[in-house]
Amino acid sequence: MTTNDRAPRVYRVGHVDDHETVQLGFAALVASNPSLDLVASVSSVHELADSIGSLDLVVLDLRLSDGSHVEQNVAWLRERETNVLVFTAADNTAHVRAASRAGVLAIIRKSESREVIVEAVHEAAQGYPVVTTDWAAALDSDPDLAAAGLSPKEQEVLAHYASGDKSVAVANRAGLSSSTVAEYVRRIRHKYAMAGRPAHTKVDLYKRAVEDGILPPPRS
Repeated sequence: MTTNDRAPRVYRVGHVDDHETVQLGFAALVASNPSLDLVASVSSVHELADSIGSLDLVVLDLRLSDGSHVEQNVAWLRERETNVLVFTAADNTAHVRAASRAGVLAIIRKSESREVIVEAVHEAAQGYPVVTTDWAAALDSDPDLAAAGLSPKEQEVLAHYASGDKSVAVANRAGLSSSTVAEYVRRIRHKYAMAGRPAHTKVDLYKRAVEDGILPPPRS
């Protein structure tokens, strides 16, 4: 079998929602994409304990009736190195902001079209952020979004690096050496950490750049 003949990878997804009708509807959506496999559909994150290690993504309702908070739920999942997409009515801006700060890859409205939802789940399952206009608006109004105080050059480096450029390409664009770019990235991470907005990964840096208006959110 050649490389081109190999079957596409199937991403394993868990769904957490305490409404049976939503669980059934989401299962139908996922079934329409052969690259997604709904492994578990449960009403609380802790019910995923037995399968969490095999999941590429957990799709999480913003508010659950078990009394848990989104920050707690996302933290539990991220501690187990699982990507998270929040699937919600998005009717509470404060909750949306809390989810973003907790480290989710995407926040998608339940009212979005089938195509938008499935594409967002597929992207997030691969580890890619999906920044929507609703999410960007919630972040823009966040009174607790502390400024990192990046210099103009640091913002330039961040814009190139977080957009996906390799260090060599960033160096060429910014007129710097590769070693200097690495130092800039280290300083940028440090500044965000000091502002209480850690950016451990390139995805985190992309999100910070969008939050601060250094990069525009992707078009929906």
